[in-house]
Amino acid sequence: MAGIYIHIPFCKQACSYCDFHFSTTFEKYREEMINAICKEIEVEHGYLNDQLVETIYFGGGTPSLLTGEELSRILNTIKNNFETKNVEEITLEANPDDISPEKLASWKKNGINRLSIGLQSFDQYDLDWMNRAHNANESKAAVQLAHKFGFNTTIDLIYGLPNSSIEKLKRNLETAIELCPGHISAYCLTIEDKTALKTWVQKGKIKPVDEDEQAEQFNYLVRELASNGYIQYEISNFAKNNAYSKHNSNYWKGIHYLGIGPSAHSFNGNSRRWNISNNKKYVDLIQSNEKTYEIEKLSSKNQFNEYVMTGLRTIWGINLNKLSELNEINDAFEKELSHHLDEGLIMREGEVITLTEKGKLQADHIAASLFI
Repeated sequence: MAGIYIHIPFCKQACSYCDFHFSTTFEKYREEMINAICKEIEVEHGYLNDQLVETIYFGGGTPSLLTGEELSRILNTIKNNFETKNVEEITLEANPDDISPEKLASWKKNGINRLSIGLQSFDQYDLDWMNRAHNANESKAAVQLAHKFGFNTTIDLIYGLPNSSIEKLKRNLETAIELCPGHISAYCLTIEDKTALKTWVQKGKIKPVDEDEQAEQFNYLVRELASNGYIQYEISNFAKNNAYSKHNSNYWKGIHYLGIGPSAHSFNGNSRRWNISNNKKYVDLIQSNEKTYEIEKLSSKNQFNEYVMTGLRTIWGINLNKLSELNEINDAFEKELSHHLDEGLIMREGEVITLTEKGKLQADHIAASLFI
């Protein structure tokens, strides 16, 4: 099984914290970009080695800006070049202000069955600060309307913002839980280069939330969602009634995927590659039948470290037998493993290692310490 990711690199406006690749000049390259994306799908049809496609994911950027006809063209190109009879999940990232009965009907007609709604917060002050294009009322109405049309939904929340508090997080979670999405992704705000947020911090206009307060908010989030039936199946992802994201779960499990569009990444077990993060250059290269990506061959050491990094973040953990197949487990790894067990940061059941609640706060540090 494999997945296909389509990156739509356009947004209405720039959010203050976002460092994903996008452009706000959508109309300038709209038709050329759709043409290039479809051509890349055709050119790269052999990348997945005839594996059956199980998931398709439209990310960005803002894929909900596309028309139904544009989505249909991309999906038909995929179906004409890949084996898609086993596709179980087609996800579209959507902003609340793009969700309407007309668009929902169009998405449904195209076979999309899951919406990832990027609402981020139900607090209007937060939305204004983040420069989001929607308001708090649109957030709630969008989720309710998506459910009315029968979509599986996941909503995005951001915590650890400047001027945030446990009280504000509590109100956000109460609203989210009341809306009853099957899945919630909750991310701690990070300060990324080349963003408005980074500039504000450097100029002293914004004071970041300290790590202790972020940890307090994280722990509250985990407890509150657990008490309402949401399983934390990955550090930042929570689901109830087994509504896990199949596509994203495949990333963490090391299942192969093809990324299409500017900045999109691909992985086929032996190599990882990434497309150029420039819309015009991407389109020009596609039109000239030239390569759009850089590629990295993965050594056994690379594969070992990647499995540790991704698997340790999930409830499925890492299997020591699989690790030993990828590369020899050395004494330094065993020593670090014993140390983390003694510190109560990880737990071991047979050959499977998972993080404890305490360890989840140090997931990246623990993974890095186990790299070879």
